[in-house]
Amino acid sequence: MNLHSIVAPIIGVINPPLTVQIKRSTGYTVGSDGLRTPTYAAILPVQGQTQALTAKELAQMSGLNQQGEKLGIWVNGTLLGENAADGVGGDILTLPDGSTWLVLVVFENWARSASWSHAGLVRQRDTAVTIAPDNF
Repeated sequence: MNLHSIVAPIIGVINPPLTVQIKRSTGYTVGSDGLRTPTYAAILPVQGQTQALTAKELAQMSGLNQQGEKLGIWVNGTLLGENAADGVGGDILTLPDGSTWLVLVVFENWARSASWSHAGLVRQRDTAVTIAPDNF
């Protein structure tokens, strides 16, 4: 049973869904200098809802030794984090404001049975959102 499909419209009254762009990690290439360059599949738009992370989720993410702005997201579909066994990094999401986020951890993946995932994201450096020097 897809409980997400039942509660999403109710939550959407307060927290409307967003169209999120996903770049699925496909691994990396190695250049002649030995440096790895991440590779991604074509961009895929999905519907998602962002929310603040719970204390338990923040504690789970703190063990991954990543600092920065963090966010939780629920999407209709699959999100993938880093998987060393498969040689892929985490998916990259772009939100409607142009900010980019790395899937750091997948808390719940119900994509096989119920078509949704819940993940923890960490914000990446990007050029879409600029901060003037006097706003620090």
